[in-house]
Amino acid sequence: MPQTILVIDDEKAIRKTLNEILSFEGFTVDEAADGAEGLKKIKEQNYDCILCDIKMPKMDGIEVLEQAKAHNPDVPFIVISGHGNIETAVDAVKKGAFDFISKPPDLNRLLITIRNAMDRKSLLTETKQLRKRIAKGSEMIGESAPMQKIKDTIQKVAPTDARVLITGENGAGKELVARNIHELSTRANGPLVEVNCAAIPSELIESELFGHEKGSFTSAIKQRIGKFEQANGGTLFLDEIGDMSHDAQAKVLRALQEGKITRVGGDKEIKVDVRVIAATNKDLMQEVEEKKFRLDLYHRLSVILIHVPSLNDRKADIPLLINHFIKDISEEYKQPAKQIDDNAVEALQKYNWTGNIRELRNVVERLIILSDKKITKKDVETYIIN
Repeated sequence: MPQTILVIDDEKAIRKTLNEILSFEGFTVDEAADGAEGLKKIKEQNYDCILCDIKMPKMDGIEVLEQAKAHNPDVPFIVISGHGNIETAVDAVKKGAFDFISKPPDLNRLLITIRNAMDRKSLLTETKQLRKRIAKGSEMIGESAPMQKIKDTIQKVAPTDARVLITGENGAGKELVARNIHELSTRANGPLVEVNCAAIPSELIESELFGHEKGSFTSAIKQRIGKFEQANGGTLFLDEIGDMSHDAQAKVLRALQEGKITRVGGDKEIKVDVRVIAATNKDLMQEVEEKKFRLDLYHRLSVILIHVPSLNDRKADIPLLINHFIKDISEEYKQPAKQIDDNAVEALQKYNWTGNIRELRNVVERLIILSDKKITKKDVETYIIN
């Protein structure tokens, strides 16, 4: 679908010239002869970009800019004027204009500016959609007593910088708890950097966490910034920390104590402002007794302890989770949400969920794909319970 540009200018010759050039470039062009007409069109239609003169009858370009941005903050607005000066240009940009171009415009620069403005709009739209998906994916579903306790704890802990240790089985939702803590914290605008300690070989974990200097080991062909530095000003989530090597544990302990890290192969101390949230499916006190985990690091990490119950320990939440997953997956597949009968829900509540929430979501997705218009108990018995 062609992108649409609105040209607002009181000079008919300018409108005609811009219309011809932009149409030749494949754009759909709409015109307005003054600011008032332009603003009326802006409120009636969504444009991919707006080109607007400054000096016009009825309403000048700066006023159009202000009202257009109030109506649609994301619309790219490019000011074109033959009466401009640096003060006017600065004022236009401060009020939301993407750029200011003097008349007569350099056509190459104008086209590049339009493309850049539209690319920026696309990135803003994608970012908003991504944030919505992330927020939706971080929603904690459940009204059982264990879930209410976790939600209450998160509300109290999130605004602080206290370190949190989250325990629970694989697939129970430990990462979800970490995300909620970050999103409700004062660091929400900073990065949330995740590290799966179990997925990184022990010989590479230090480089992953602290970074390395060029030439510090055979494959270090360039400098690398580690996760601690990447998370500066935000939150570092150390998942499956019980699988971290002893050497890495010692360095993490030092980073927590001093707020400083040193890259592998380097000698410069780098200050980091990071909140650490850790998670594990292991009994860390037992790991301490077996000399596999440092007791001093355990105490540093466990200022606040949050245990996420298994799905088998919160089966009252299963109906809510099922409905949530049906809606979520159906939207993902762009199809109407399927109904599920009460007997099917009851059968799923009786199932032994060894894979917890992750397994339940997979099961719901399987039922949506393989069942007919309505998910029945027979579907559950056929496709899930063998």
